[in-house]
Amino acid sequence: MEASTSHDPERNSAFYAPLPEHPSSGGAPATRSRPLKGFVVILASVVFLLSLVALIINQSQEPLPMPNRVPSASPTSKPASFSEAEPRGVAEGVSAKSNPSLLNEASFNWTNAMFSWQRSAYHFQPQKNWMNDPDGPLYHKGWYHLFYQYNPDSAIWGNITWGHAVSRDLIHWLYLPLAMVPDCWYDINGVWTGSATLLPDGQIVMLYTGSTNESAQVQNLAYPANLSDPLLLDWLKYPGNPVIVPPAGIETDEFRDPTTAWLGPDGTWRITIGSRFNETIGISLVYQTTNFTDYELLDGVLHAVPGTGMWECVDFYPVAINGSVGLDTSAFGPGIKHVLKASLDDTKVDHYALGTYDPVTDKWTPDNPEEDVGIGLKVDYGRYYASKTFFDQDKQRRILWGWINETDTETADLKKGWASLQTIPRSVLYDNKTGTHLLQWPVKEVESLRLNSTVFEEVLVEAGSIVPLDIGPATQLDILAEFEIESLESNTTDEVSDCGDGAIDRSTFGPFGILVIADDSLSELTPVFFRPVNTSDGSLKTYFCADETRSSKANDVFKQVYGGKVPVLDDENYNMRVLVDHSIVESFAQGGRTVISSRIYPTEAIYGAARLFLFNNATGVNVKATLKIWEMNSAFIRPFPFEEPL
Repeated sequence: MEASTSHDPERNSAFYAPLPEHPSSGGAPATRSRPLKGFVVILASVVFLLSLVALIINQSQEPLPMPNRVPSASPTSKPASFSEAEPRGVAEGVSAKSNPSLLNEASFNWTNAMFSWQRSAYHFQPQKNWMNDPDGPLYHKGWYHLFYQYNPDSAIWGNITWGHAVSRDLIHWLYLPLAMVPDCWYDINGVWTGSATLLPDGQIVMLYTGSTNESAQVQNLAYPANLSDPLLLDWLKYPGNPVIVPPAGIETDEFRDPTTAWLGPDGTWRITIGSRFNETIGISLVYQTTNFTDYELLDGVLHAVPGTGMWECVDFYPVAINGSVGLDTSAFGPGIKHVLKASLDDTKVDHYALGTYDPVTDKWTPDNPEEDVGIGLKVDYGRYYASKTFFDQDKQRRILWGWINETDTETADLKKGWASLQTIPRSVLYDNKTGTHLLQWPVKEVESLRLNSTVFEEVLVEAGSIVPLDIGPATQLDILAEFEIESLESNTTDEVSDCGDGAIDRSTFGPFGILVIADDSLSELTPVFFRPVNTSDGSLKTYFCADETRSSKANDVFKQVYGGKVPVLDDENYNMRVLVDHSIVESFAQGGRTVISSRIYPTEAIYGAARLFLFNNATGVNVKATLKIWEMNSAFIRPFPFEEPL
C-alpha cells in the first residue's frame, strides 16, 4: 500500500537515542490522509477446617508453603518508593483503598484547572466523592444498572454505601438515589461488595458482604421492593440477615464478596466466596442453597492456590470455546470453559485462569497449573482492581466492569472533591485462536461517541525517531493502530527481557508505539508500546507495556511501568486500541489479549496542549504504522431527571 504521508526522515522524524529526559520536539507532523466525519450521538436514551486442609493438600501441585510470605511482584512492575504509612481501609479489614501518602515529598502546587482536567469525560464516576468496587451489575426492563461502593460524605474511603446509576447503553448514565446504606447491625460498618442473581421466575436477589458492629464480615440478602419498577429504586434487606457467617477456621475479617449464583445439575444454586487459609493460601469457598436464605457450606473449596494470600472479589463464569456470544452464569456442557478470577489483597492485582469445572464435585481445575489464579494471567496489567462480570441477557454477552483508583494523594483527592472511576465496560470472550487467553474489548456502544476521524497510512517511523501526529485535540481519543516491523540487522544481542525500565530502555526490536497525553516539548508523555524480544529458538516473544514514569512532572504521584506478555500469532501484525480520556488511558493489545489501564496526572500536557506522537526507540527495526483516530465526544452523565419524561 502506498503511504500517504511524507517519509523524509529529515522532515518528519526527530532522531535521538534513547528517548531523552527532556527532549525538544523536532520535525513536521505526519499529515492527515483523509478526514472522516463521525456522528454525535446523544442520549437515546472445623470439620470444615480438617476437610479444607485435606482438600488443599490434594489440590495443590506443590507442598503447602509454611512461611507467611507475600508473593513477589510481577517482573514488569517498577514501583515507586512510598513511606510506610498504612493505606486507608487496611485497619478496617479490607484491601487498601488509598496510596500511602508520599510523606517524604513536598506536595505539588496543583491548580484548579489541573484538577478539573483530570476528571474523565466518558468513563463512569459519581458526581463527587469516593467510589470503589462495582456491585451487582444487571440488566432489567430496558435499563443497565450499576451499583458501586460509595462514600456520600467524602472523597476518601469510608461510610461505604451502595451508589446506583442506570443507563440505556452502558455509556450515558443517570445517577439515582442511594440503593443501600449501613443502617443495621450486620452492615453498620459498611455495605460492601456483592453480586446480583436473576432467577428464572424474574426475581432478583442481591448478596453482599456487610461489616458488622464488631467488624466481622458476613453475607447478607437484599431484593427489590418492586420488581415492576424498571429503575429498581427501593431495596429491602432480608429480616433474617446475615444469611452466611464465617465458618470455623476462617478469620472473621477475611470472608467477603459473594459471587453471582449458578444453578447446578442437582437443582440447587451455588455461590463462591473469597477467603484465605494459613495466611498465604488463597481459597474460594462454595455454598449451596435452594431459597437464598438458607446455605450449606460444601466440603473443601472450589479452588486454592498456595502463596497468593487473601482472595477477594472472586468471579466465576463460563465462556464458549467456539462462539461469539456470552453465556449465562449457569451454562454448562461440552464446548465450555470456566473462568476463575480473584482480586489478590496482597498485591492489589486481578488474576484469572481458564479451566474445567466439575459440577458434581464442585471443583475447578486450571488448564495450565503454571498459569493458575494469582500466579499467571492478569485481567488487566495496569491500575485495575475488584472487577466483576455479569451476563447481559438483552444482547447475549458477558460484560466486565473494573475499578480504577487514583494514584495521587488523598490530599489532592480531597481538594478536587472526587476519587476513582470505572473502566469502559468490556465484552469478554474466549480467545479460540490461542486457547490460552480471554479477549476483552470495549463495548460496541462506546463507538457512538466517535466524532471526526483521521487516518494515517503506513507512516514510516525509523529506529530512534518520533513522528508527531496532527490530529488537533488529543485529550479524548479512540485510537486503532497497527504496526509492521522491518528488520535492519540479523544479529541481536542484549535484549531486554520484559517491559524493562520503560520506553527509554532500548532493545533491537523495541519499544515502538504511541505517546499519549504528551506536550510539544515531550516534557510529559505516556508511551504505550510493544517490545518484541528474541528467544533462544529464534522466535519473538512480545510484551505490551505502558510507561507512566514521565507522565507528570508532579512528584506526589505514583508512576509505574506496567505490562505483560501478549501472544502475537504468525498471521498477525502488532495492533493496539487505546482509549484516552483525560487522566485514564485504557490500552488493548491484539484484540484484547492483554490490557493495561493507566492513571496519569500531567501538569502541562492538558487541555489544548495535549498531543499524540508515534515513536520507535528500537535499535534494529524500522516500523510502519497505520492508524485511525477518532476524537471522542463526552458522555451524558447526570442525575436522573425524574421531572422529565424519558
